Amino acid sequence: MEGYTIKVKQTNDYELIAKLNKPVHDLHCALYPERFNTYNFEEMQVLFKELMYNDAFIFLVIYDQEEAVGYAWIEIRNYPENPLIKGYHSIYVHQLSVVAWKRKQGYGTELLRYIEELAKERNIDVVELDYWVDNLVARHFYQKHHFTKKREFVYKKIDGYA
Repeated sequence: MEGYTIKVKQTNDYELIAKLNKPVHDLHCALYPERFNTYNFEEMQVLFKELMYNDAFIFLVIYDQEEAVGYAWIEIRNYPENPLIKGYHSIYVHQLSVVAWKRKQGYGTELLRYIEELAKERNIDVVELDYWVDNLVARHFYQKHHFTKKREFVYKKIDGYA
């Protein structure tokens, strides 16, 4: 990414996040129309504005020459120890996306690098995420960055229900 002015910044600009979310949401709608509503910019603005009041959520935007070209929605999670599990903290990546015309140019990698640095600054040693199984682009991207599957989420659709 030599020659570019690349910056990752934390933001509370819910309008920008709502705009950058559209390709992610449209992909989810295309893959799973039975689960996702059609994208609505006004409703997304309201959703992201509300989410930004939660201190656990952090929204990052990656800029190229002052143009927003991608974002990440992350969460600082605390898993308290209990009789079943050992406690730990993680950064959970809810969404990470780069606009179509800037993909495969290192912007997603730069967002992940920034997230990993943020984890180190906060003494967090785990970055977690999930992605929809049919999202092959996400699967390959995260495999390339050495994410390891630790659980599988499965479901069964019950016939006879609307």
